[in-house]
Amino acid sequence: MASVHKEFLVDATPDQVWDVLRDFGAVHERLAPGFVTDTRLDADTRTVTFADGTIVAERLVDLDPVSRRVAYTVVGGSLHPSHHHAWMQALPEDEVRTRFIWHIDVLPEPLAAPIAEFVEHGSTVMRAALEAAAARSTRVDEPVHETAR
Repeated sequence: MASVHKEFLVDATPDQVWDVLRDFGAVHERLAPGFVTDTRLDADTRTVTFADGTIVAERLVDLDPVSRRVAYTVVGGSLHPSHHHAWMQALPEDEVRTRFIWHIDVLPEPLAAPIAEFVEHGSTVMRAALEAAAARSTRVDEPVHETAR
């Protein structure tokens, strides 16, 4: 079995990142817009359409708010691994940043190289989306100060 492991820092709090990550059915809108063009949720399975046309059905395995971790497995689509299990987690790095971890175990092993390229590109998109969402939520949470005229 091969593994693909990616970690990167996000300029957002773990709670801000988790707010996006836990939204299992909105990957195309919140976590990876543009990299993922559509997500359809049916019970515990989402069908994800990627920008390159790849379509993957992913079943939710675990959604853990305490550890801020989501785990899923590929159960269908145009990617044909004999095994694909992945998880993403938002861990506190410091008071204002999050260590985002994305781990994938896959068989057959030759699939690891193209998946690693996919993960590299997806991570760049996710980091930008997560930081943009955090910036928007921070602006919304800031008090509005009106000046007298």
